Amino acid sequence: MASAPQFTRRTWLVLVLISTAWGLAAFTGGLDVLERWTTDLRFRLRGEIPSPIPVVYVDVDSRSIADLGNQPWDRAYFAEVANALVVAGKARAVGIDYVFSDNGIPDLVDRLRFDEGRRTLAEYLNSDPPPPVVVAASYAAPAFRDINLQLDVREFPRVGTPPEEADMPELPEFRMGGFVVSAPYVGLIDTIDGDTREVHAFAEVGPMRWHHLAIELMRLYWQLPRENVTVEGGVLRMVGTDGRELSRIPLRDGQDLHVNWFSRWNSKTQNPHYSFSQALVCARALSAGNAEERRIAEEFFSSFKDTVVLIGPVDPLLQDLATTPLDRTPVPRVSLHGNLAKTIASGRHLVTLPLSVAIILQVLLTVAVAIPVLATGRRAGLLRFMGAAALLLYLGVAVVGFNRFDWVLPVALPVGSALTAALAALAIQVVSEEKQKRRIQGLFGTYLSPELVGRMVDSGDEPRLGGEEVEITAFFSDIENFTTLAESLPPTTLVELMNDYLTECTDAVTDSGGTLDKYVGDAVVAMFGAPVSLPDHAWRACSAACRMQERLNELRARMALDKVRWPQGAPVLRTRIGLNSGSAVVGNMGSATRFNYTMIGDTVNLAARLESAGKAYGVGILVSDTTRKLCIQSKDTLLFRPVDRLVVKGRSQPVTVYELVGFREKVDPDVKRGVELFTQALEAVWIRDWARAGDLLAQSAPLEAAVLAGDKEALTPTVVFQRRLEKWNVTPPPENWGGVWVAEKK
Repeated sequence: MASAPQFTRRTWLVLVLISTAWGLAAFTGGLDVLERWTTDLRFRLRGEIPSPIPVVYVDVDSRSIADLGNQPWDRAYFAEVANALVVAGKARAVGIDYVFSDNGIPDLVDRLRFDEGRRTLAEYLNSDPPPPVVVAASYAAPAFRDINLQLDVREFPRVGTPPEEADMPELPEFRMGGFVVSAPYVGLIDTIDGDTREVHAFAEVGPMRWHHLAIELMRLYWQLPRENVTVEGGVLRMVGTDGRELSRIPLRDGQDLHVNWFSRWNSKTQNPHYSFSQALVCARALSAGNAEERRIAEEFFSSFKDTVVLIGPVDPLLQDLATTPLDRTPVPRVSLHGNLAKTIASGRHLVTLPLSVAIILQVLLTVAVAIPVLATGRRAGLLRFMGAAALLLYLGVAVVGFNRFDWVLPVALPVGSALTAALAALAIQVVSEEKQKRRIQGLFGTYLSPELVGRMVDSGDEPRLGGEEVEITAFFSDIENFTTLAESLPPTTLVELMNDYLTECTDAVTDSGGTLDKYVGDAVVAMFGAPVSLPDHAWRACSAACRMQERLNELRARMALDKVRWPQGAPVLRTRIGLNSGSAVVGNMGSATRFNYTMIGDTVNLAARLESAGKAYGVGILVSDTTRKLCIQSKDTLLFRPVDRLVVKGRSQPVTVYELVGFREKVDPDVKRGVELFTQALEAVWIRDWARAGDLLAQSAPLEAAVLAGDKEALTPTVVFQRRLEKWNVTPPPENWGGVWVAEKK
């Protein structure tokens, strides 16, 4: 199982500070650019969507400027084109993205001609009934210059601004007979911070309210009187003459409106484009052209039936360009009005969340992503995968919700906070694991391999204080005739010898993944399978025992060549090993001030008894049947031979014990043959076939490893059973004997 994340006050403080910092950044607008970028990315992933109304653009482009000259143009041109679009083209609403005021009119203009054109446009716009043509108004232009010739900038009036403090927009102005008149239909073209993603829906100065150009266009498109457009409770409603609600527009901060972009500027399917000069030529041909020219003009204007038409500056020299969510390179701003009209007509308004809800999502996602990083244990990877999945799921919901439901879920705030907190948690985890590793190394480094210490840290399988029951293989080794050896050597020489011996033994254990329990004089006590679980603990213990014998052979060879330390000849140095597998209690045991990581239980006691019992059979490694079976299940690379059915001192139940001969590929063929003969002899003994057993033992006797090495007097399992046969031939064991031998000594 995965360990629960361990939190300290410092951990909580770091995560809270990170989350708070992101929340403050969102509150102060510091994430607006990043959030806008994530929204634009969702627009591009979604792509274009079908338009609910036909929108056509009449462009004041390079061709028109080449044909008609530089601006300002004769304003009568706009009256001619707009009239043709409405009358001949039967367009339902026309929007002109120009503010027709006197500001910015150069002194070199032909004033007589200009005034005549201005009067023509004013008369057209104010005819009875007025045509469905909306002209622009704006807060972008300065109001006037003060006494210091400094420009007085218009401030857009927010909801609730007192009338005496509210600035008027720059309105279309037409001087006629000493009077200044405006247009009946005026629409604002202001955006928020010059961006194309959000606009002001309306502006109020006293009793006067001006709507955005797109809202006014849709009002004319649906042929609604002004009173059918209302603002109440943060919602702008457009109601049909039959009382049916045609559009319900949610307003941000009671006044602002998000644009849902339906198409790119150069969309081939949604945005037909015609040159202004072409429209002007066709408009004039309707009244002054010949029959063929009138036919061409009528065909041209037939493309505008029941459409919303937008006339606006397109040529780059007019500097009315900006990027959009669907256009990475700047495009004419007039496209904003067309997309906003589509947004209103479709009712697909972008749904944004209050900052309070965004912060709740931030906290939830931060917890879901960052907390699993601090988990440890076997399932830590799974928890971290789930945290990453939660992050991807949220991003998926943000994308799908935007595509299908026009939800603009916050991304920069929750995702940025979650990733930052996750990185911080990862750093905390690295530091914590390093501290944990140093602590575990302090506890186990002296009797555990560095590799196993690392596995303990990675797995989180730190043993519990007081011990826990686990499956292990207990390992006991002891030097034969150590007392005699100790008496024959000076203390300093004995210490040096024991250091060399214990080094070889300990290395053999730890190299195989074992854990050193303790040294008891010359004895080495170890375990395999704790504190980190090892599925192949039995095989590791058996292979460690074989390697220990090999290392001792190498040590004896080095000692034999060292004439300086051993001028009288190296002492005999042999060890016995006992192994048993099973359940044992393992943990830190002792007093509150001094304890030892050790193992206790019947499994451990039997391993100790087997080490002692090896002396009675003359074998170097004696293992239980349980250990042998587990070892073979892991890897069948070792050679075992059955030795006896033994009841060790202090137990009542027999256990079949085996000699671990060595690695199968390293065992001499003669020794293998001797093992086969002895095994057959033992089977004959167990069925009381003394004659056959004796014959087989006679054949196996010269094939014992010790005998082949030159020690003809060595005690071996063959010799042990030959001696028993001599007794049994005189005094056979009882009928219910079962081949069991009861040990009289530990």
